[in-house]
Amino acid sequence: MVRKIRTAAVIGSGVMGGGIAALLASAGVKTLLLDIVPFDLTDDEKNVPAARNRIVSAGLATLVKSRPPLLMHPGDADLITIGNMEDDFDKLKACDWIIEVVVENLKIKQALFQRIEPLKKPGAIVSSNTSGIPLRKMTEGLGTEFKQHFLGTHFFNPVRYMKLLEIIPGEETLPEILAFIADFGERILGKGIVWAKDTPNFVGNRIGVHGIVKAMQLMVEDGLTIPEVDALFGPALGRPKTAMFKTTDLVGLDTMGHVAGNTYDLVPDDEQREAFQVPEFIHRMIEKKYLGKKAKSGFYKTDLTPEWKKVRKVIQVDTLEYAEYGAPDFPCLAEAKKAKTLPEKMKAVLYGDDRGARFAWKAMAWALIYAANRVPEISDTIVEIDNAMKWGYNFEMGPFETWEALGLRQSVEKMTADGMPVPEKIRKMLDAGHETFYRTVEGKKYYYDFASGDFKPMAVSGNIITLAALKSSGKTIDSCKSASLVDLGDGVFCCEFHSKMNAINAEIVDFIGGALDYVNDNGVGLVIGNQAGGMPGAFSAGGDLFYMAGLAQAGKYEEIDAFLKKAQDGLQRARYAAFPVVAAPFGLALGGGCEVCLAADRIVAHAELYMGLVEIGVGLLPAGGGCTNLWKKFIAAIPEAVTAADLPTFFLPVFQAIAMAKVSSSAADARSIGLLGPGDRIVFSRDHLIGEAKKEVLRMVDEGYAPPVKRKIPVAGQAAQGMVHAELFNLQSGGFVSEYDVFLARRIAYVISGGDVKKDTVVEEDLLLKLERDAFVDFWKQEKTAARVAHMLKTGKPLRN
Repeated sequence: MVRKIRTAAVIGSGVMGGGIAALLASAGVKTLLLDIVPFDLTDDEKNVPAARNRIVSAGLATLVKSRPPLLMHPGDADLITIGNMEDDFDKLKACDWIIEVVVENLKIKQALFQRIEPLKKPGAIVSSNTSGIPLRKMTEGLGTEFKQHFLGTHFFNPVRYMKLLEIIPGEETLPEILAFIADFGERILGKGIVWAKDTPNFVGNRIGVHGIVKAMQLMVEDGLTIPEVDALFGPALGRPKTAMFKTTDLVGLDTMGHVAGNTYDLVPDDEQREAFQVPEFIHRMIEKKYLGKKAKSGFYKTDLTPEWKKVRKVIQVDTLEYAEYGAPDFPCLAEAKKAKTLPEKMKAVLYGDDRGARFAWKAMAWALIYAANRVPEISDTIVEIDNAMKWGYNFEMGPFETWEALGLRQSVEKMTADGMPVPEKIRKMLDAGHETFYRTVEGKKYYYDFASGDFKPMAVSGNIITLAALKSSGKTIDSCKSASLVDLGDGVFCCEFHSKMNAINAEIVDFIGGALDYVNDNGVGLVIGNQAGGMPGAFSAGGDLFYMAGLAQAGKYEEIDAFLKKAQDGLQRARYAAFPVVAAPFGLALGGGCEVCLAADRIVAHAELYMGLVEIGVGLLPAGGGCTNLWKKFIAAIPEAVTAADLPTFFLPVFQAIAMAKVSSSAADARSIGLLGPGDRIVFSRDHLIGEAKKEVLRMVDEGYAPPVKRKIPVAGQAAQGMVHAELFNLQSGGFVSEYDVFLARRIAYVISGGDVKKDTVVEEDLLLKLERDAFVDFWKQEKTAARVAHMLKTGKPLRN
């Protein structure tokens, strides 16, 4: 039998249930979303379907309106059907996967599963999203068939954006069911799978909440402030900018407190059980409903002055009053700012000697010790713990990767000197001469296994290609500071950017030309992609504004034009190469990064794609072929048999995409904008992206790839310009756009429409490219563009002038 998930059900339409339903629908799965009938219906309402579905309707409305969006595209909501658990429960018979996301109450879950068991079709999978109730207790009294198809699937919130999916096998779950859900979760839903054991709060929350609560306890003991702790446990230690307390505000203090209390109750033998006792001031905050962002006040809050100025405040742990705060200042943080790599930053903070450094060391050391002691209790390997913290808490490094970065032997010596109980397994590891938790040999990564006392190969899906592993095994063909050419095998190569934010600079422009030459002589196709870290990460955040600004300030406009010509020639050469070129964007693909994609034969995009031609934000326009290639992408969809297409109709969305600097909220949204075409693909797993792009190249080769023929391009001409000018006049009159916005937009319309030509004129591609370059250079000569660029480089934010 070939198992498929055609229809899924999510029972519980709250924040988590709605998020799971949204993800399933976005992945193309028909989803039934159920919730209870309200308890407070009047007699008149008891027979009214809308009233009986009031709770689930509110849940659906919340997920549709959610910001940031939970759905990849608003239209995905059409795949979600709602109902209630009395009138629509029988619909579960048709479902292939039923996910329980109801309140964390054992008796309620048991009663629900007892109702589901006689109803579900044979072989249907049932899973629980519980975060703390043991699976074995939930299935007590249920039959073998149910237990064989039952497991835990613990998503993290917000479901769309958090990569972690913990899979918890039940005592009788069939191996093939576990393998199927793991593959579906990774490949179809794009999640990173962590195998957890049926222990309290599994892996991510067991380690994560321990670290947060222990740090809170130490903060009170050492007399630090909340902003000081967040400054220390932020980016300097490879943690998100939200650090500890702002993260807890996002999650909710009540949720954090519940998880901590639940863990404390269920782990009587845990050597650090007391680390799950939240400080007294947290209890008082929860009593006062200072629950975080959802209550508009938690550890932090934002007030507005009578002048509408935002004032950010933090709670004082002794009085629970809010006060303004400034940026904390510790010598260790100043040293960390000077460091270039994350390990160097970590060492600067944790091996420092000021008050902040001493606190950070204690909190981190206890967290590392705790993580080591949880193997094999909560997971069999260190890999699961590291991945859980990276994918569920957005750490750049997991606990064991962090420990290795600090220097295992040096850190253990410091722990010993401080009287901390270093786990015996760590001492044995050092005695055996092993001072790292990971190693790479011939491109394969290995992890240290405490049970065997040796290194074991990390399990990697055959669909995943890791550029770092290929490079470490000698597969780099050519490299410079900003880019590399890597052999992916089977005659396919990858042009990888690795400049700051993968911005397109002169070095990358030159490198692309060399990469095309090499592939032309030695390969069958090229992938343009990289595996930059971060959330969402940057395929390429645009062009190198510093370089351009320097040329403009020096009045070297001919050099700007020459650079643009070289960039255009390189990308158009890729467009017409004798072999397929596939772009594999993810995360930020802005400005020049978007132009690289538009020049490719095909795009294989990660679902989380924030793509757009945003140059107008700094007073410029796309001039690396972006205007030309976006226009071509739109009109390429017109069949040749249509000889009287209304080009201004196609022109308007192209103009809006550029003049309004539209950025997609997902790959699906990029398709609706027109940045992705019908032949481009969307992949939910970023880990699979390079591998899928390689497959696309080989598929195109197998189909007998022939390069596109360079032809003249029909344009919308002056008719389209007139249409835009009238609308711009109305917008300026209404105060919606500035005079300079209008100046820029009119020139952009002139470029896209082909200049001073009539509607339906066919022009040479080179004419459109030259119009791009001329406008770009002219814009640089404007003081207001220079001001926009300077403001962006200084603040990272656009200037409207």
